[in-house]
Amino acid sequence: MTGLPDPAASRAVLIGSGGYRHLAALPAVEANLKDLAAELCDATVWGLPEQHCTLVSDPRHPAELLDPVYRAGEEATDTLLVYFAGHGMRDSDSADLYLALHGSRDNVGYTAVAYRHLRAALRDSRAARKVVLLDCCFSGRAARTLAGEHQALAAEAAVDGAYVLTASPRDRVALAPDGERHTAFTGELLTILREGIPDGPELIDLDTLGRALETRLRGKNRPLPQSAQENGLGRLKLVRNRARAVRGAAAGPVLAADVRAAMAAAGLGLARTLRAAGRTRDALPVLRLALRERQPGGEGDLLAVQLELSDMLEETGQTREAIEVLEQAFQQVHRFYGPEAVQVCRRLAGLLQESGNHIQACEVLDHALDLVQDGARALPR
Repeated sequence: MTGLPDPAASRAVLIGSGGYRHLAALPAVEANLKDLAAELCDATVWGLPEQHCTLVSDPRHPAELLDPVYRAGEEATDTLLVYFAGHGMRDSDSADLYLALHGSRDNVGYTAVAYRHLRAALRDSRAARKVVLLDCCFSGRAARTLAGEHQALAAEAAVDGAYVLTASPRDRVALAPDGERHTAFTGELLTILREGIPDGPELIDLDTLGRALETRLRGKNRPLPQSAQENGLGRLKLVRNRARAVRGAAAGPVLAADVRAAMAAAGLGLARTLRAAGRTRDALPVLRLALRERQPGGEGDLLAVQLELSDMLEETGQTREAIEVLEQAFQQVHRFYGPEAVQVCRRLAGLLQESGNHIQACEVLDHALDLVQDGARALPR
């Protein structure tokens, strides 16, 4: 892979647990989530659309932590990034890692979320690549579990195409320094994203990111990060190197495409806000403008705009134009499989049937069935 993960086909879930009933509070976690999301969504870093970055703050139940990961895993076809900041726990009867919830109690694993459950969510994801960042105590246990100390354990714990980067070794605590805005690990991560790596590559891969984090943390005598990977995923280029941009290096065509994608995403968000306020007719020209922001490889975002526009057109009685918009979308869905592609087919078939074009509606539904079957064959087994 020569560029960054496709923002339209990638998802991030950022989970932060900072307020606790029985454990020490971690006030820096809130800033971790907010600032990391801002960097990942910045077009000069990665350019992930805001709607593709889910923030989960202070989950109280396992479902609140895991359900967003499962949903993002179903949507992502390129890269799924999962970040957790909070207390990591050990159970008194096992060496496994547990992720603390609001009501978790120290050394009582059943009050927290076992890392193996997060690992199961990653296994179920359609994403080709999974990246896990754990900023918690004893998080090195996750890296150990992924790599495995014994062959049987490795076979049980393996996640195809996964990379795990943790804040501390398996038997050390992570740091949340008093008076600092961020925890130690995430603070250095954000510094690298914001300032880049001098003399580093134009695109920063995961291995380079891990080495830079280790260098910065070692220089401050703080716990050193650990990593584990499968399928050579450490070579995955995740973000742009802002240090190169500062020296005036050309951003290249990828940046321009990300800017156009951001414009389309912003238009989609504004149109949805107007529609929710009952101003559907005001939202229509916004969506038509967003529809002009076409870019190669941006089919996922473009389809989202087309689906929303067709829905609003139908709502305002402009069925013929709604069909035209969906027919334009239909010309693209043969190139890739995804939930939006199937939704285009279903929506178009419904409108065609309502307008009396039953044969054409059947042809569209046949194509939708082919997409589903192709997508099922493409999923990892």
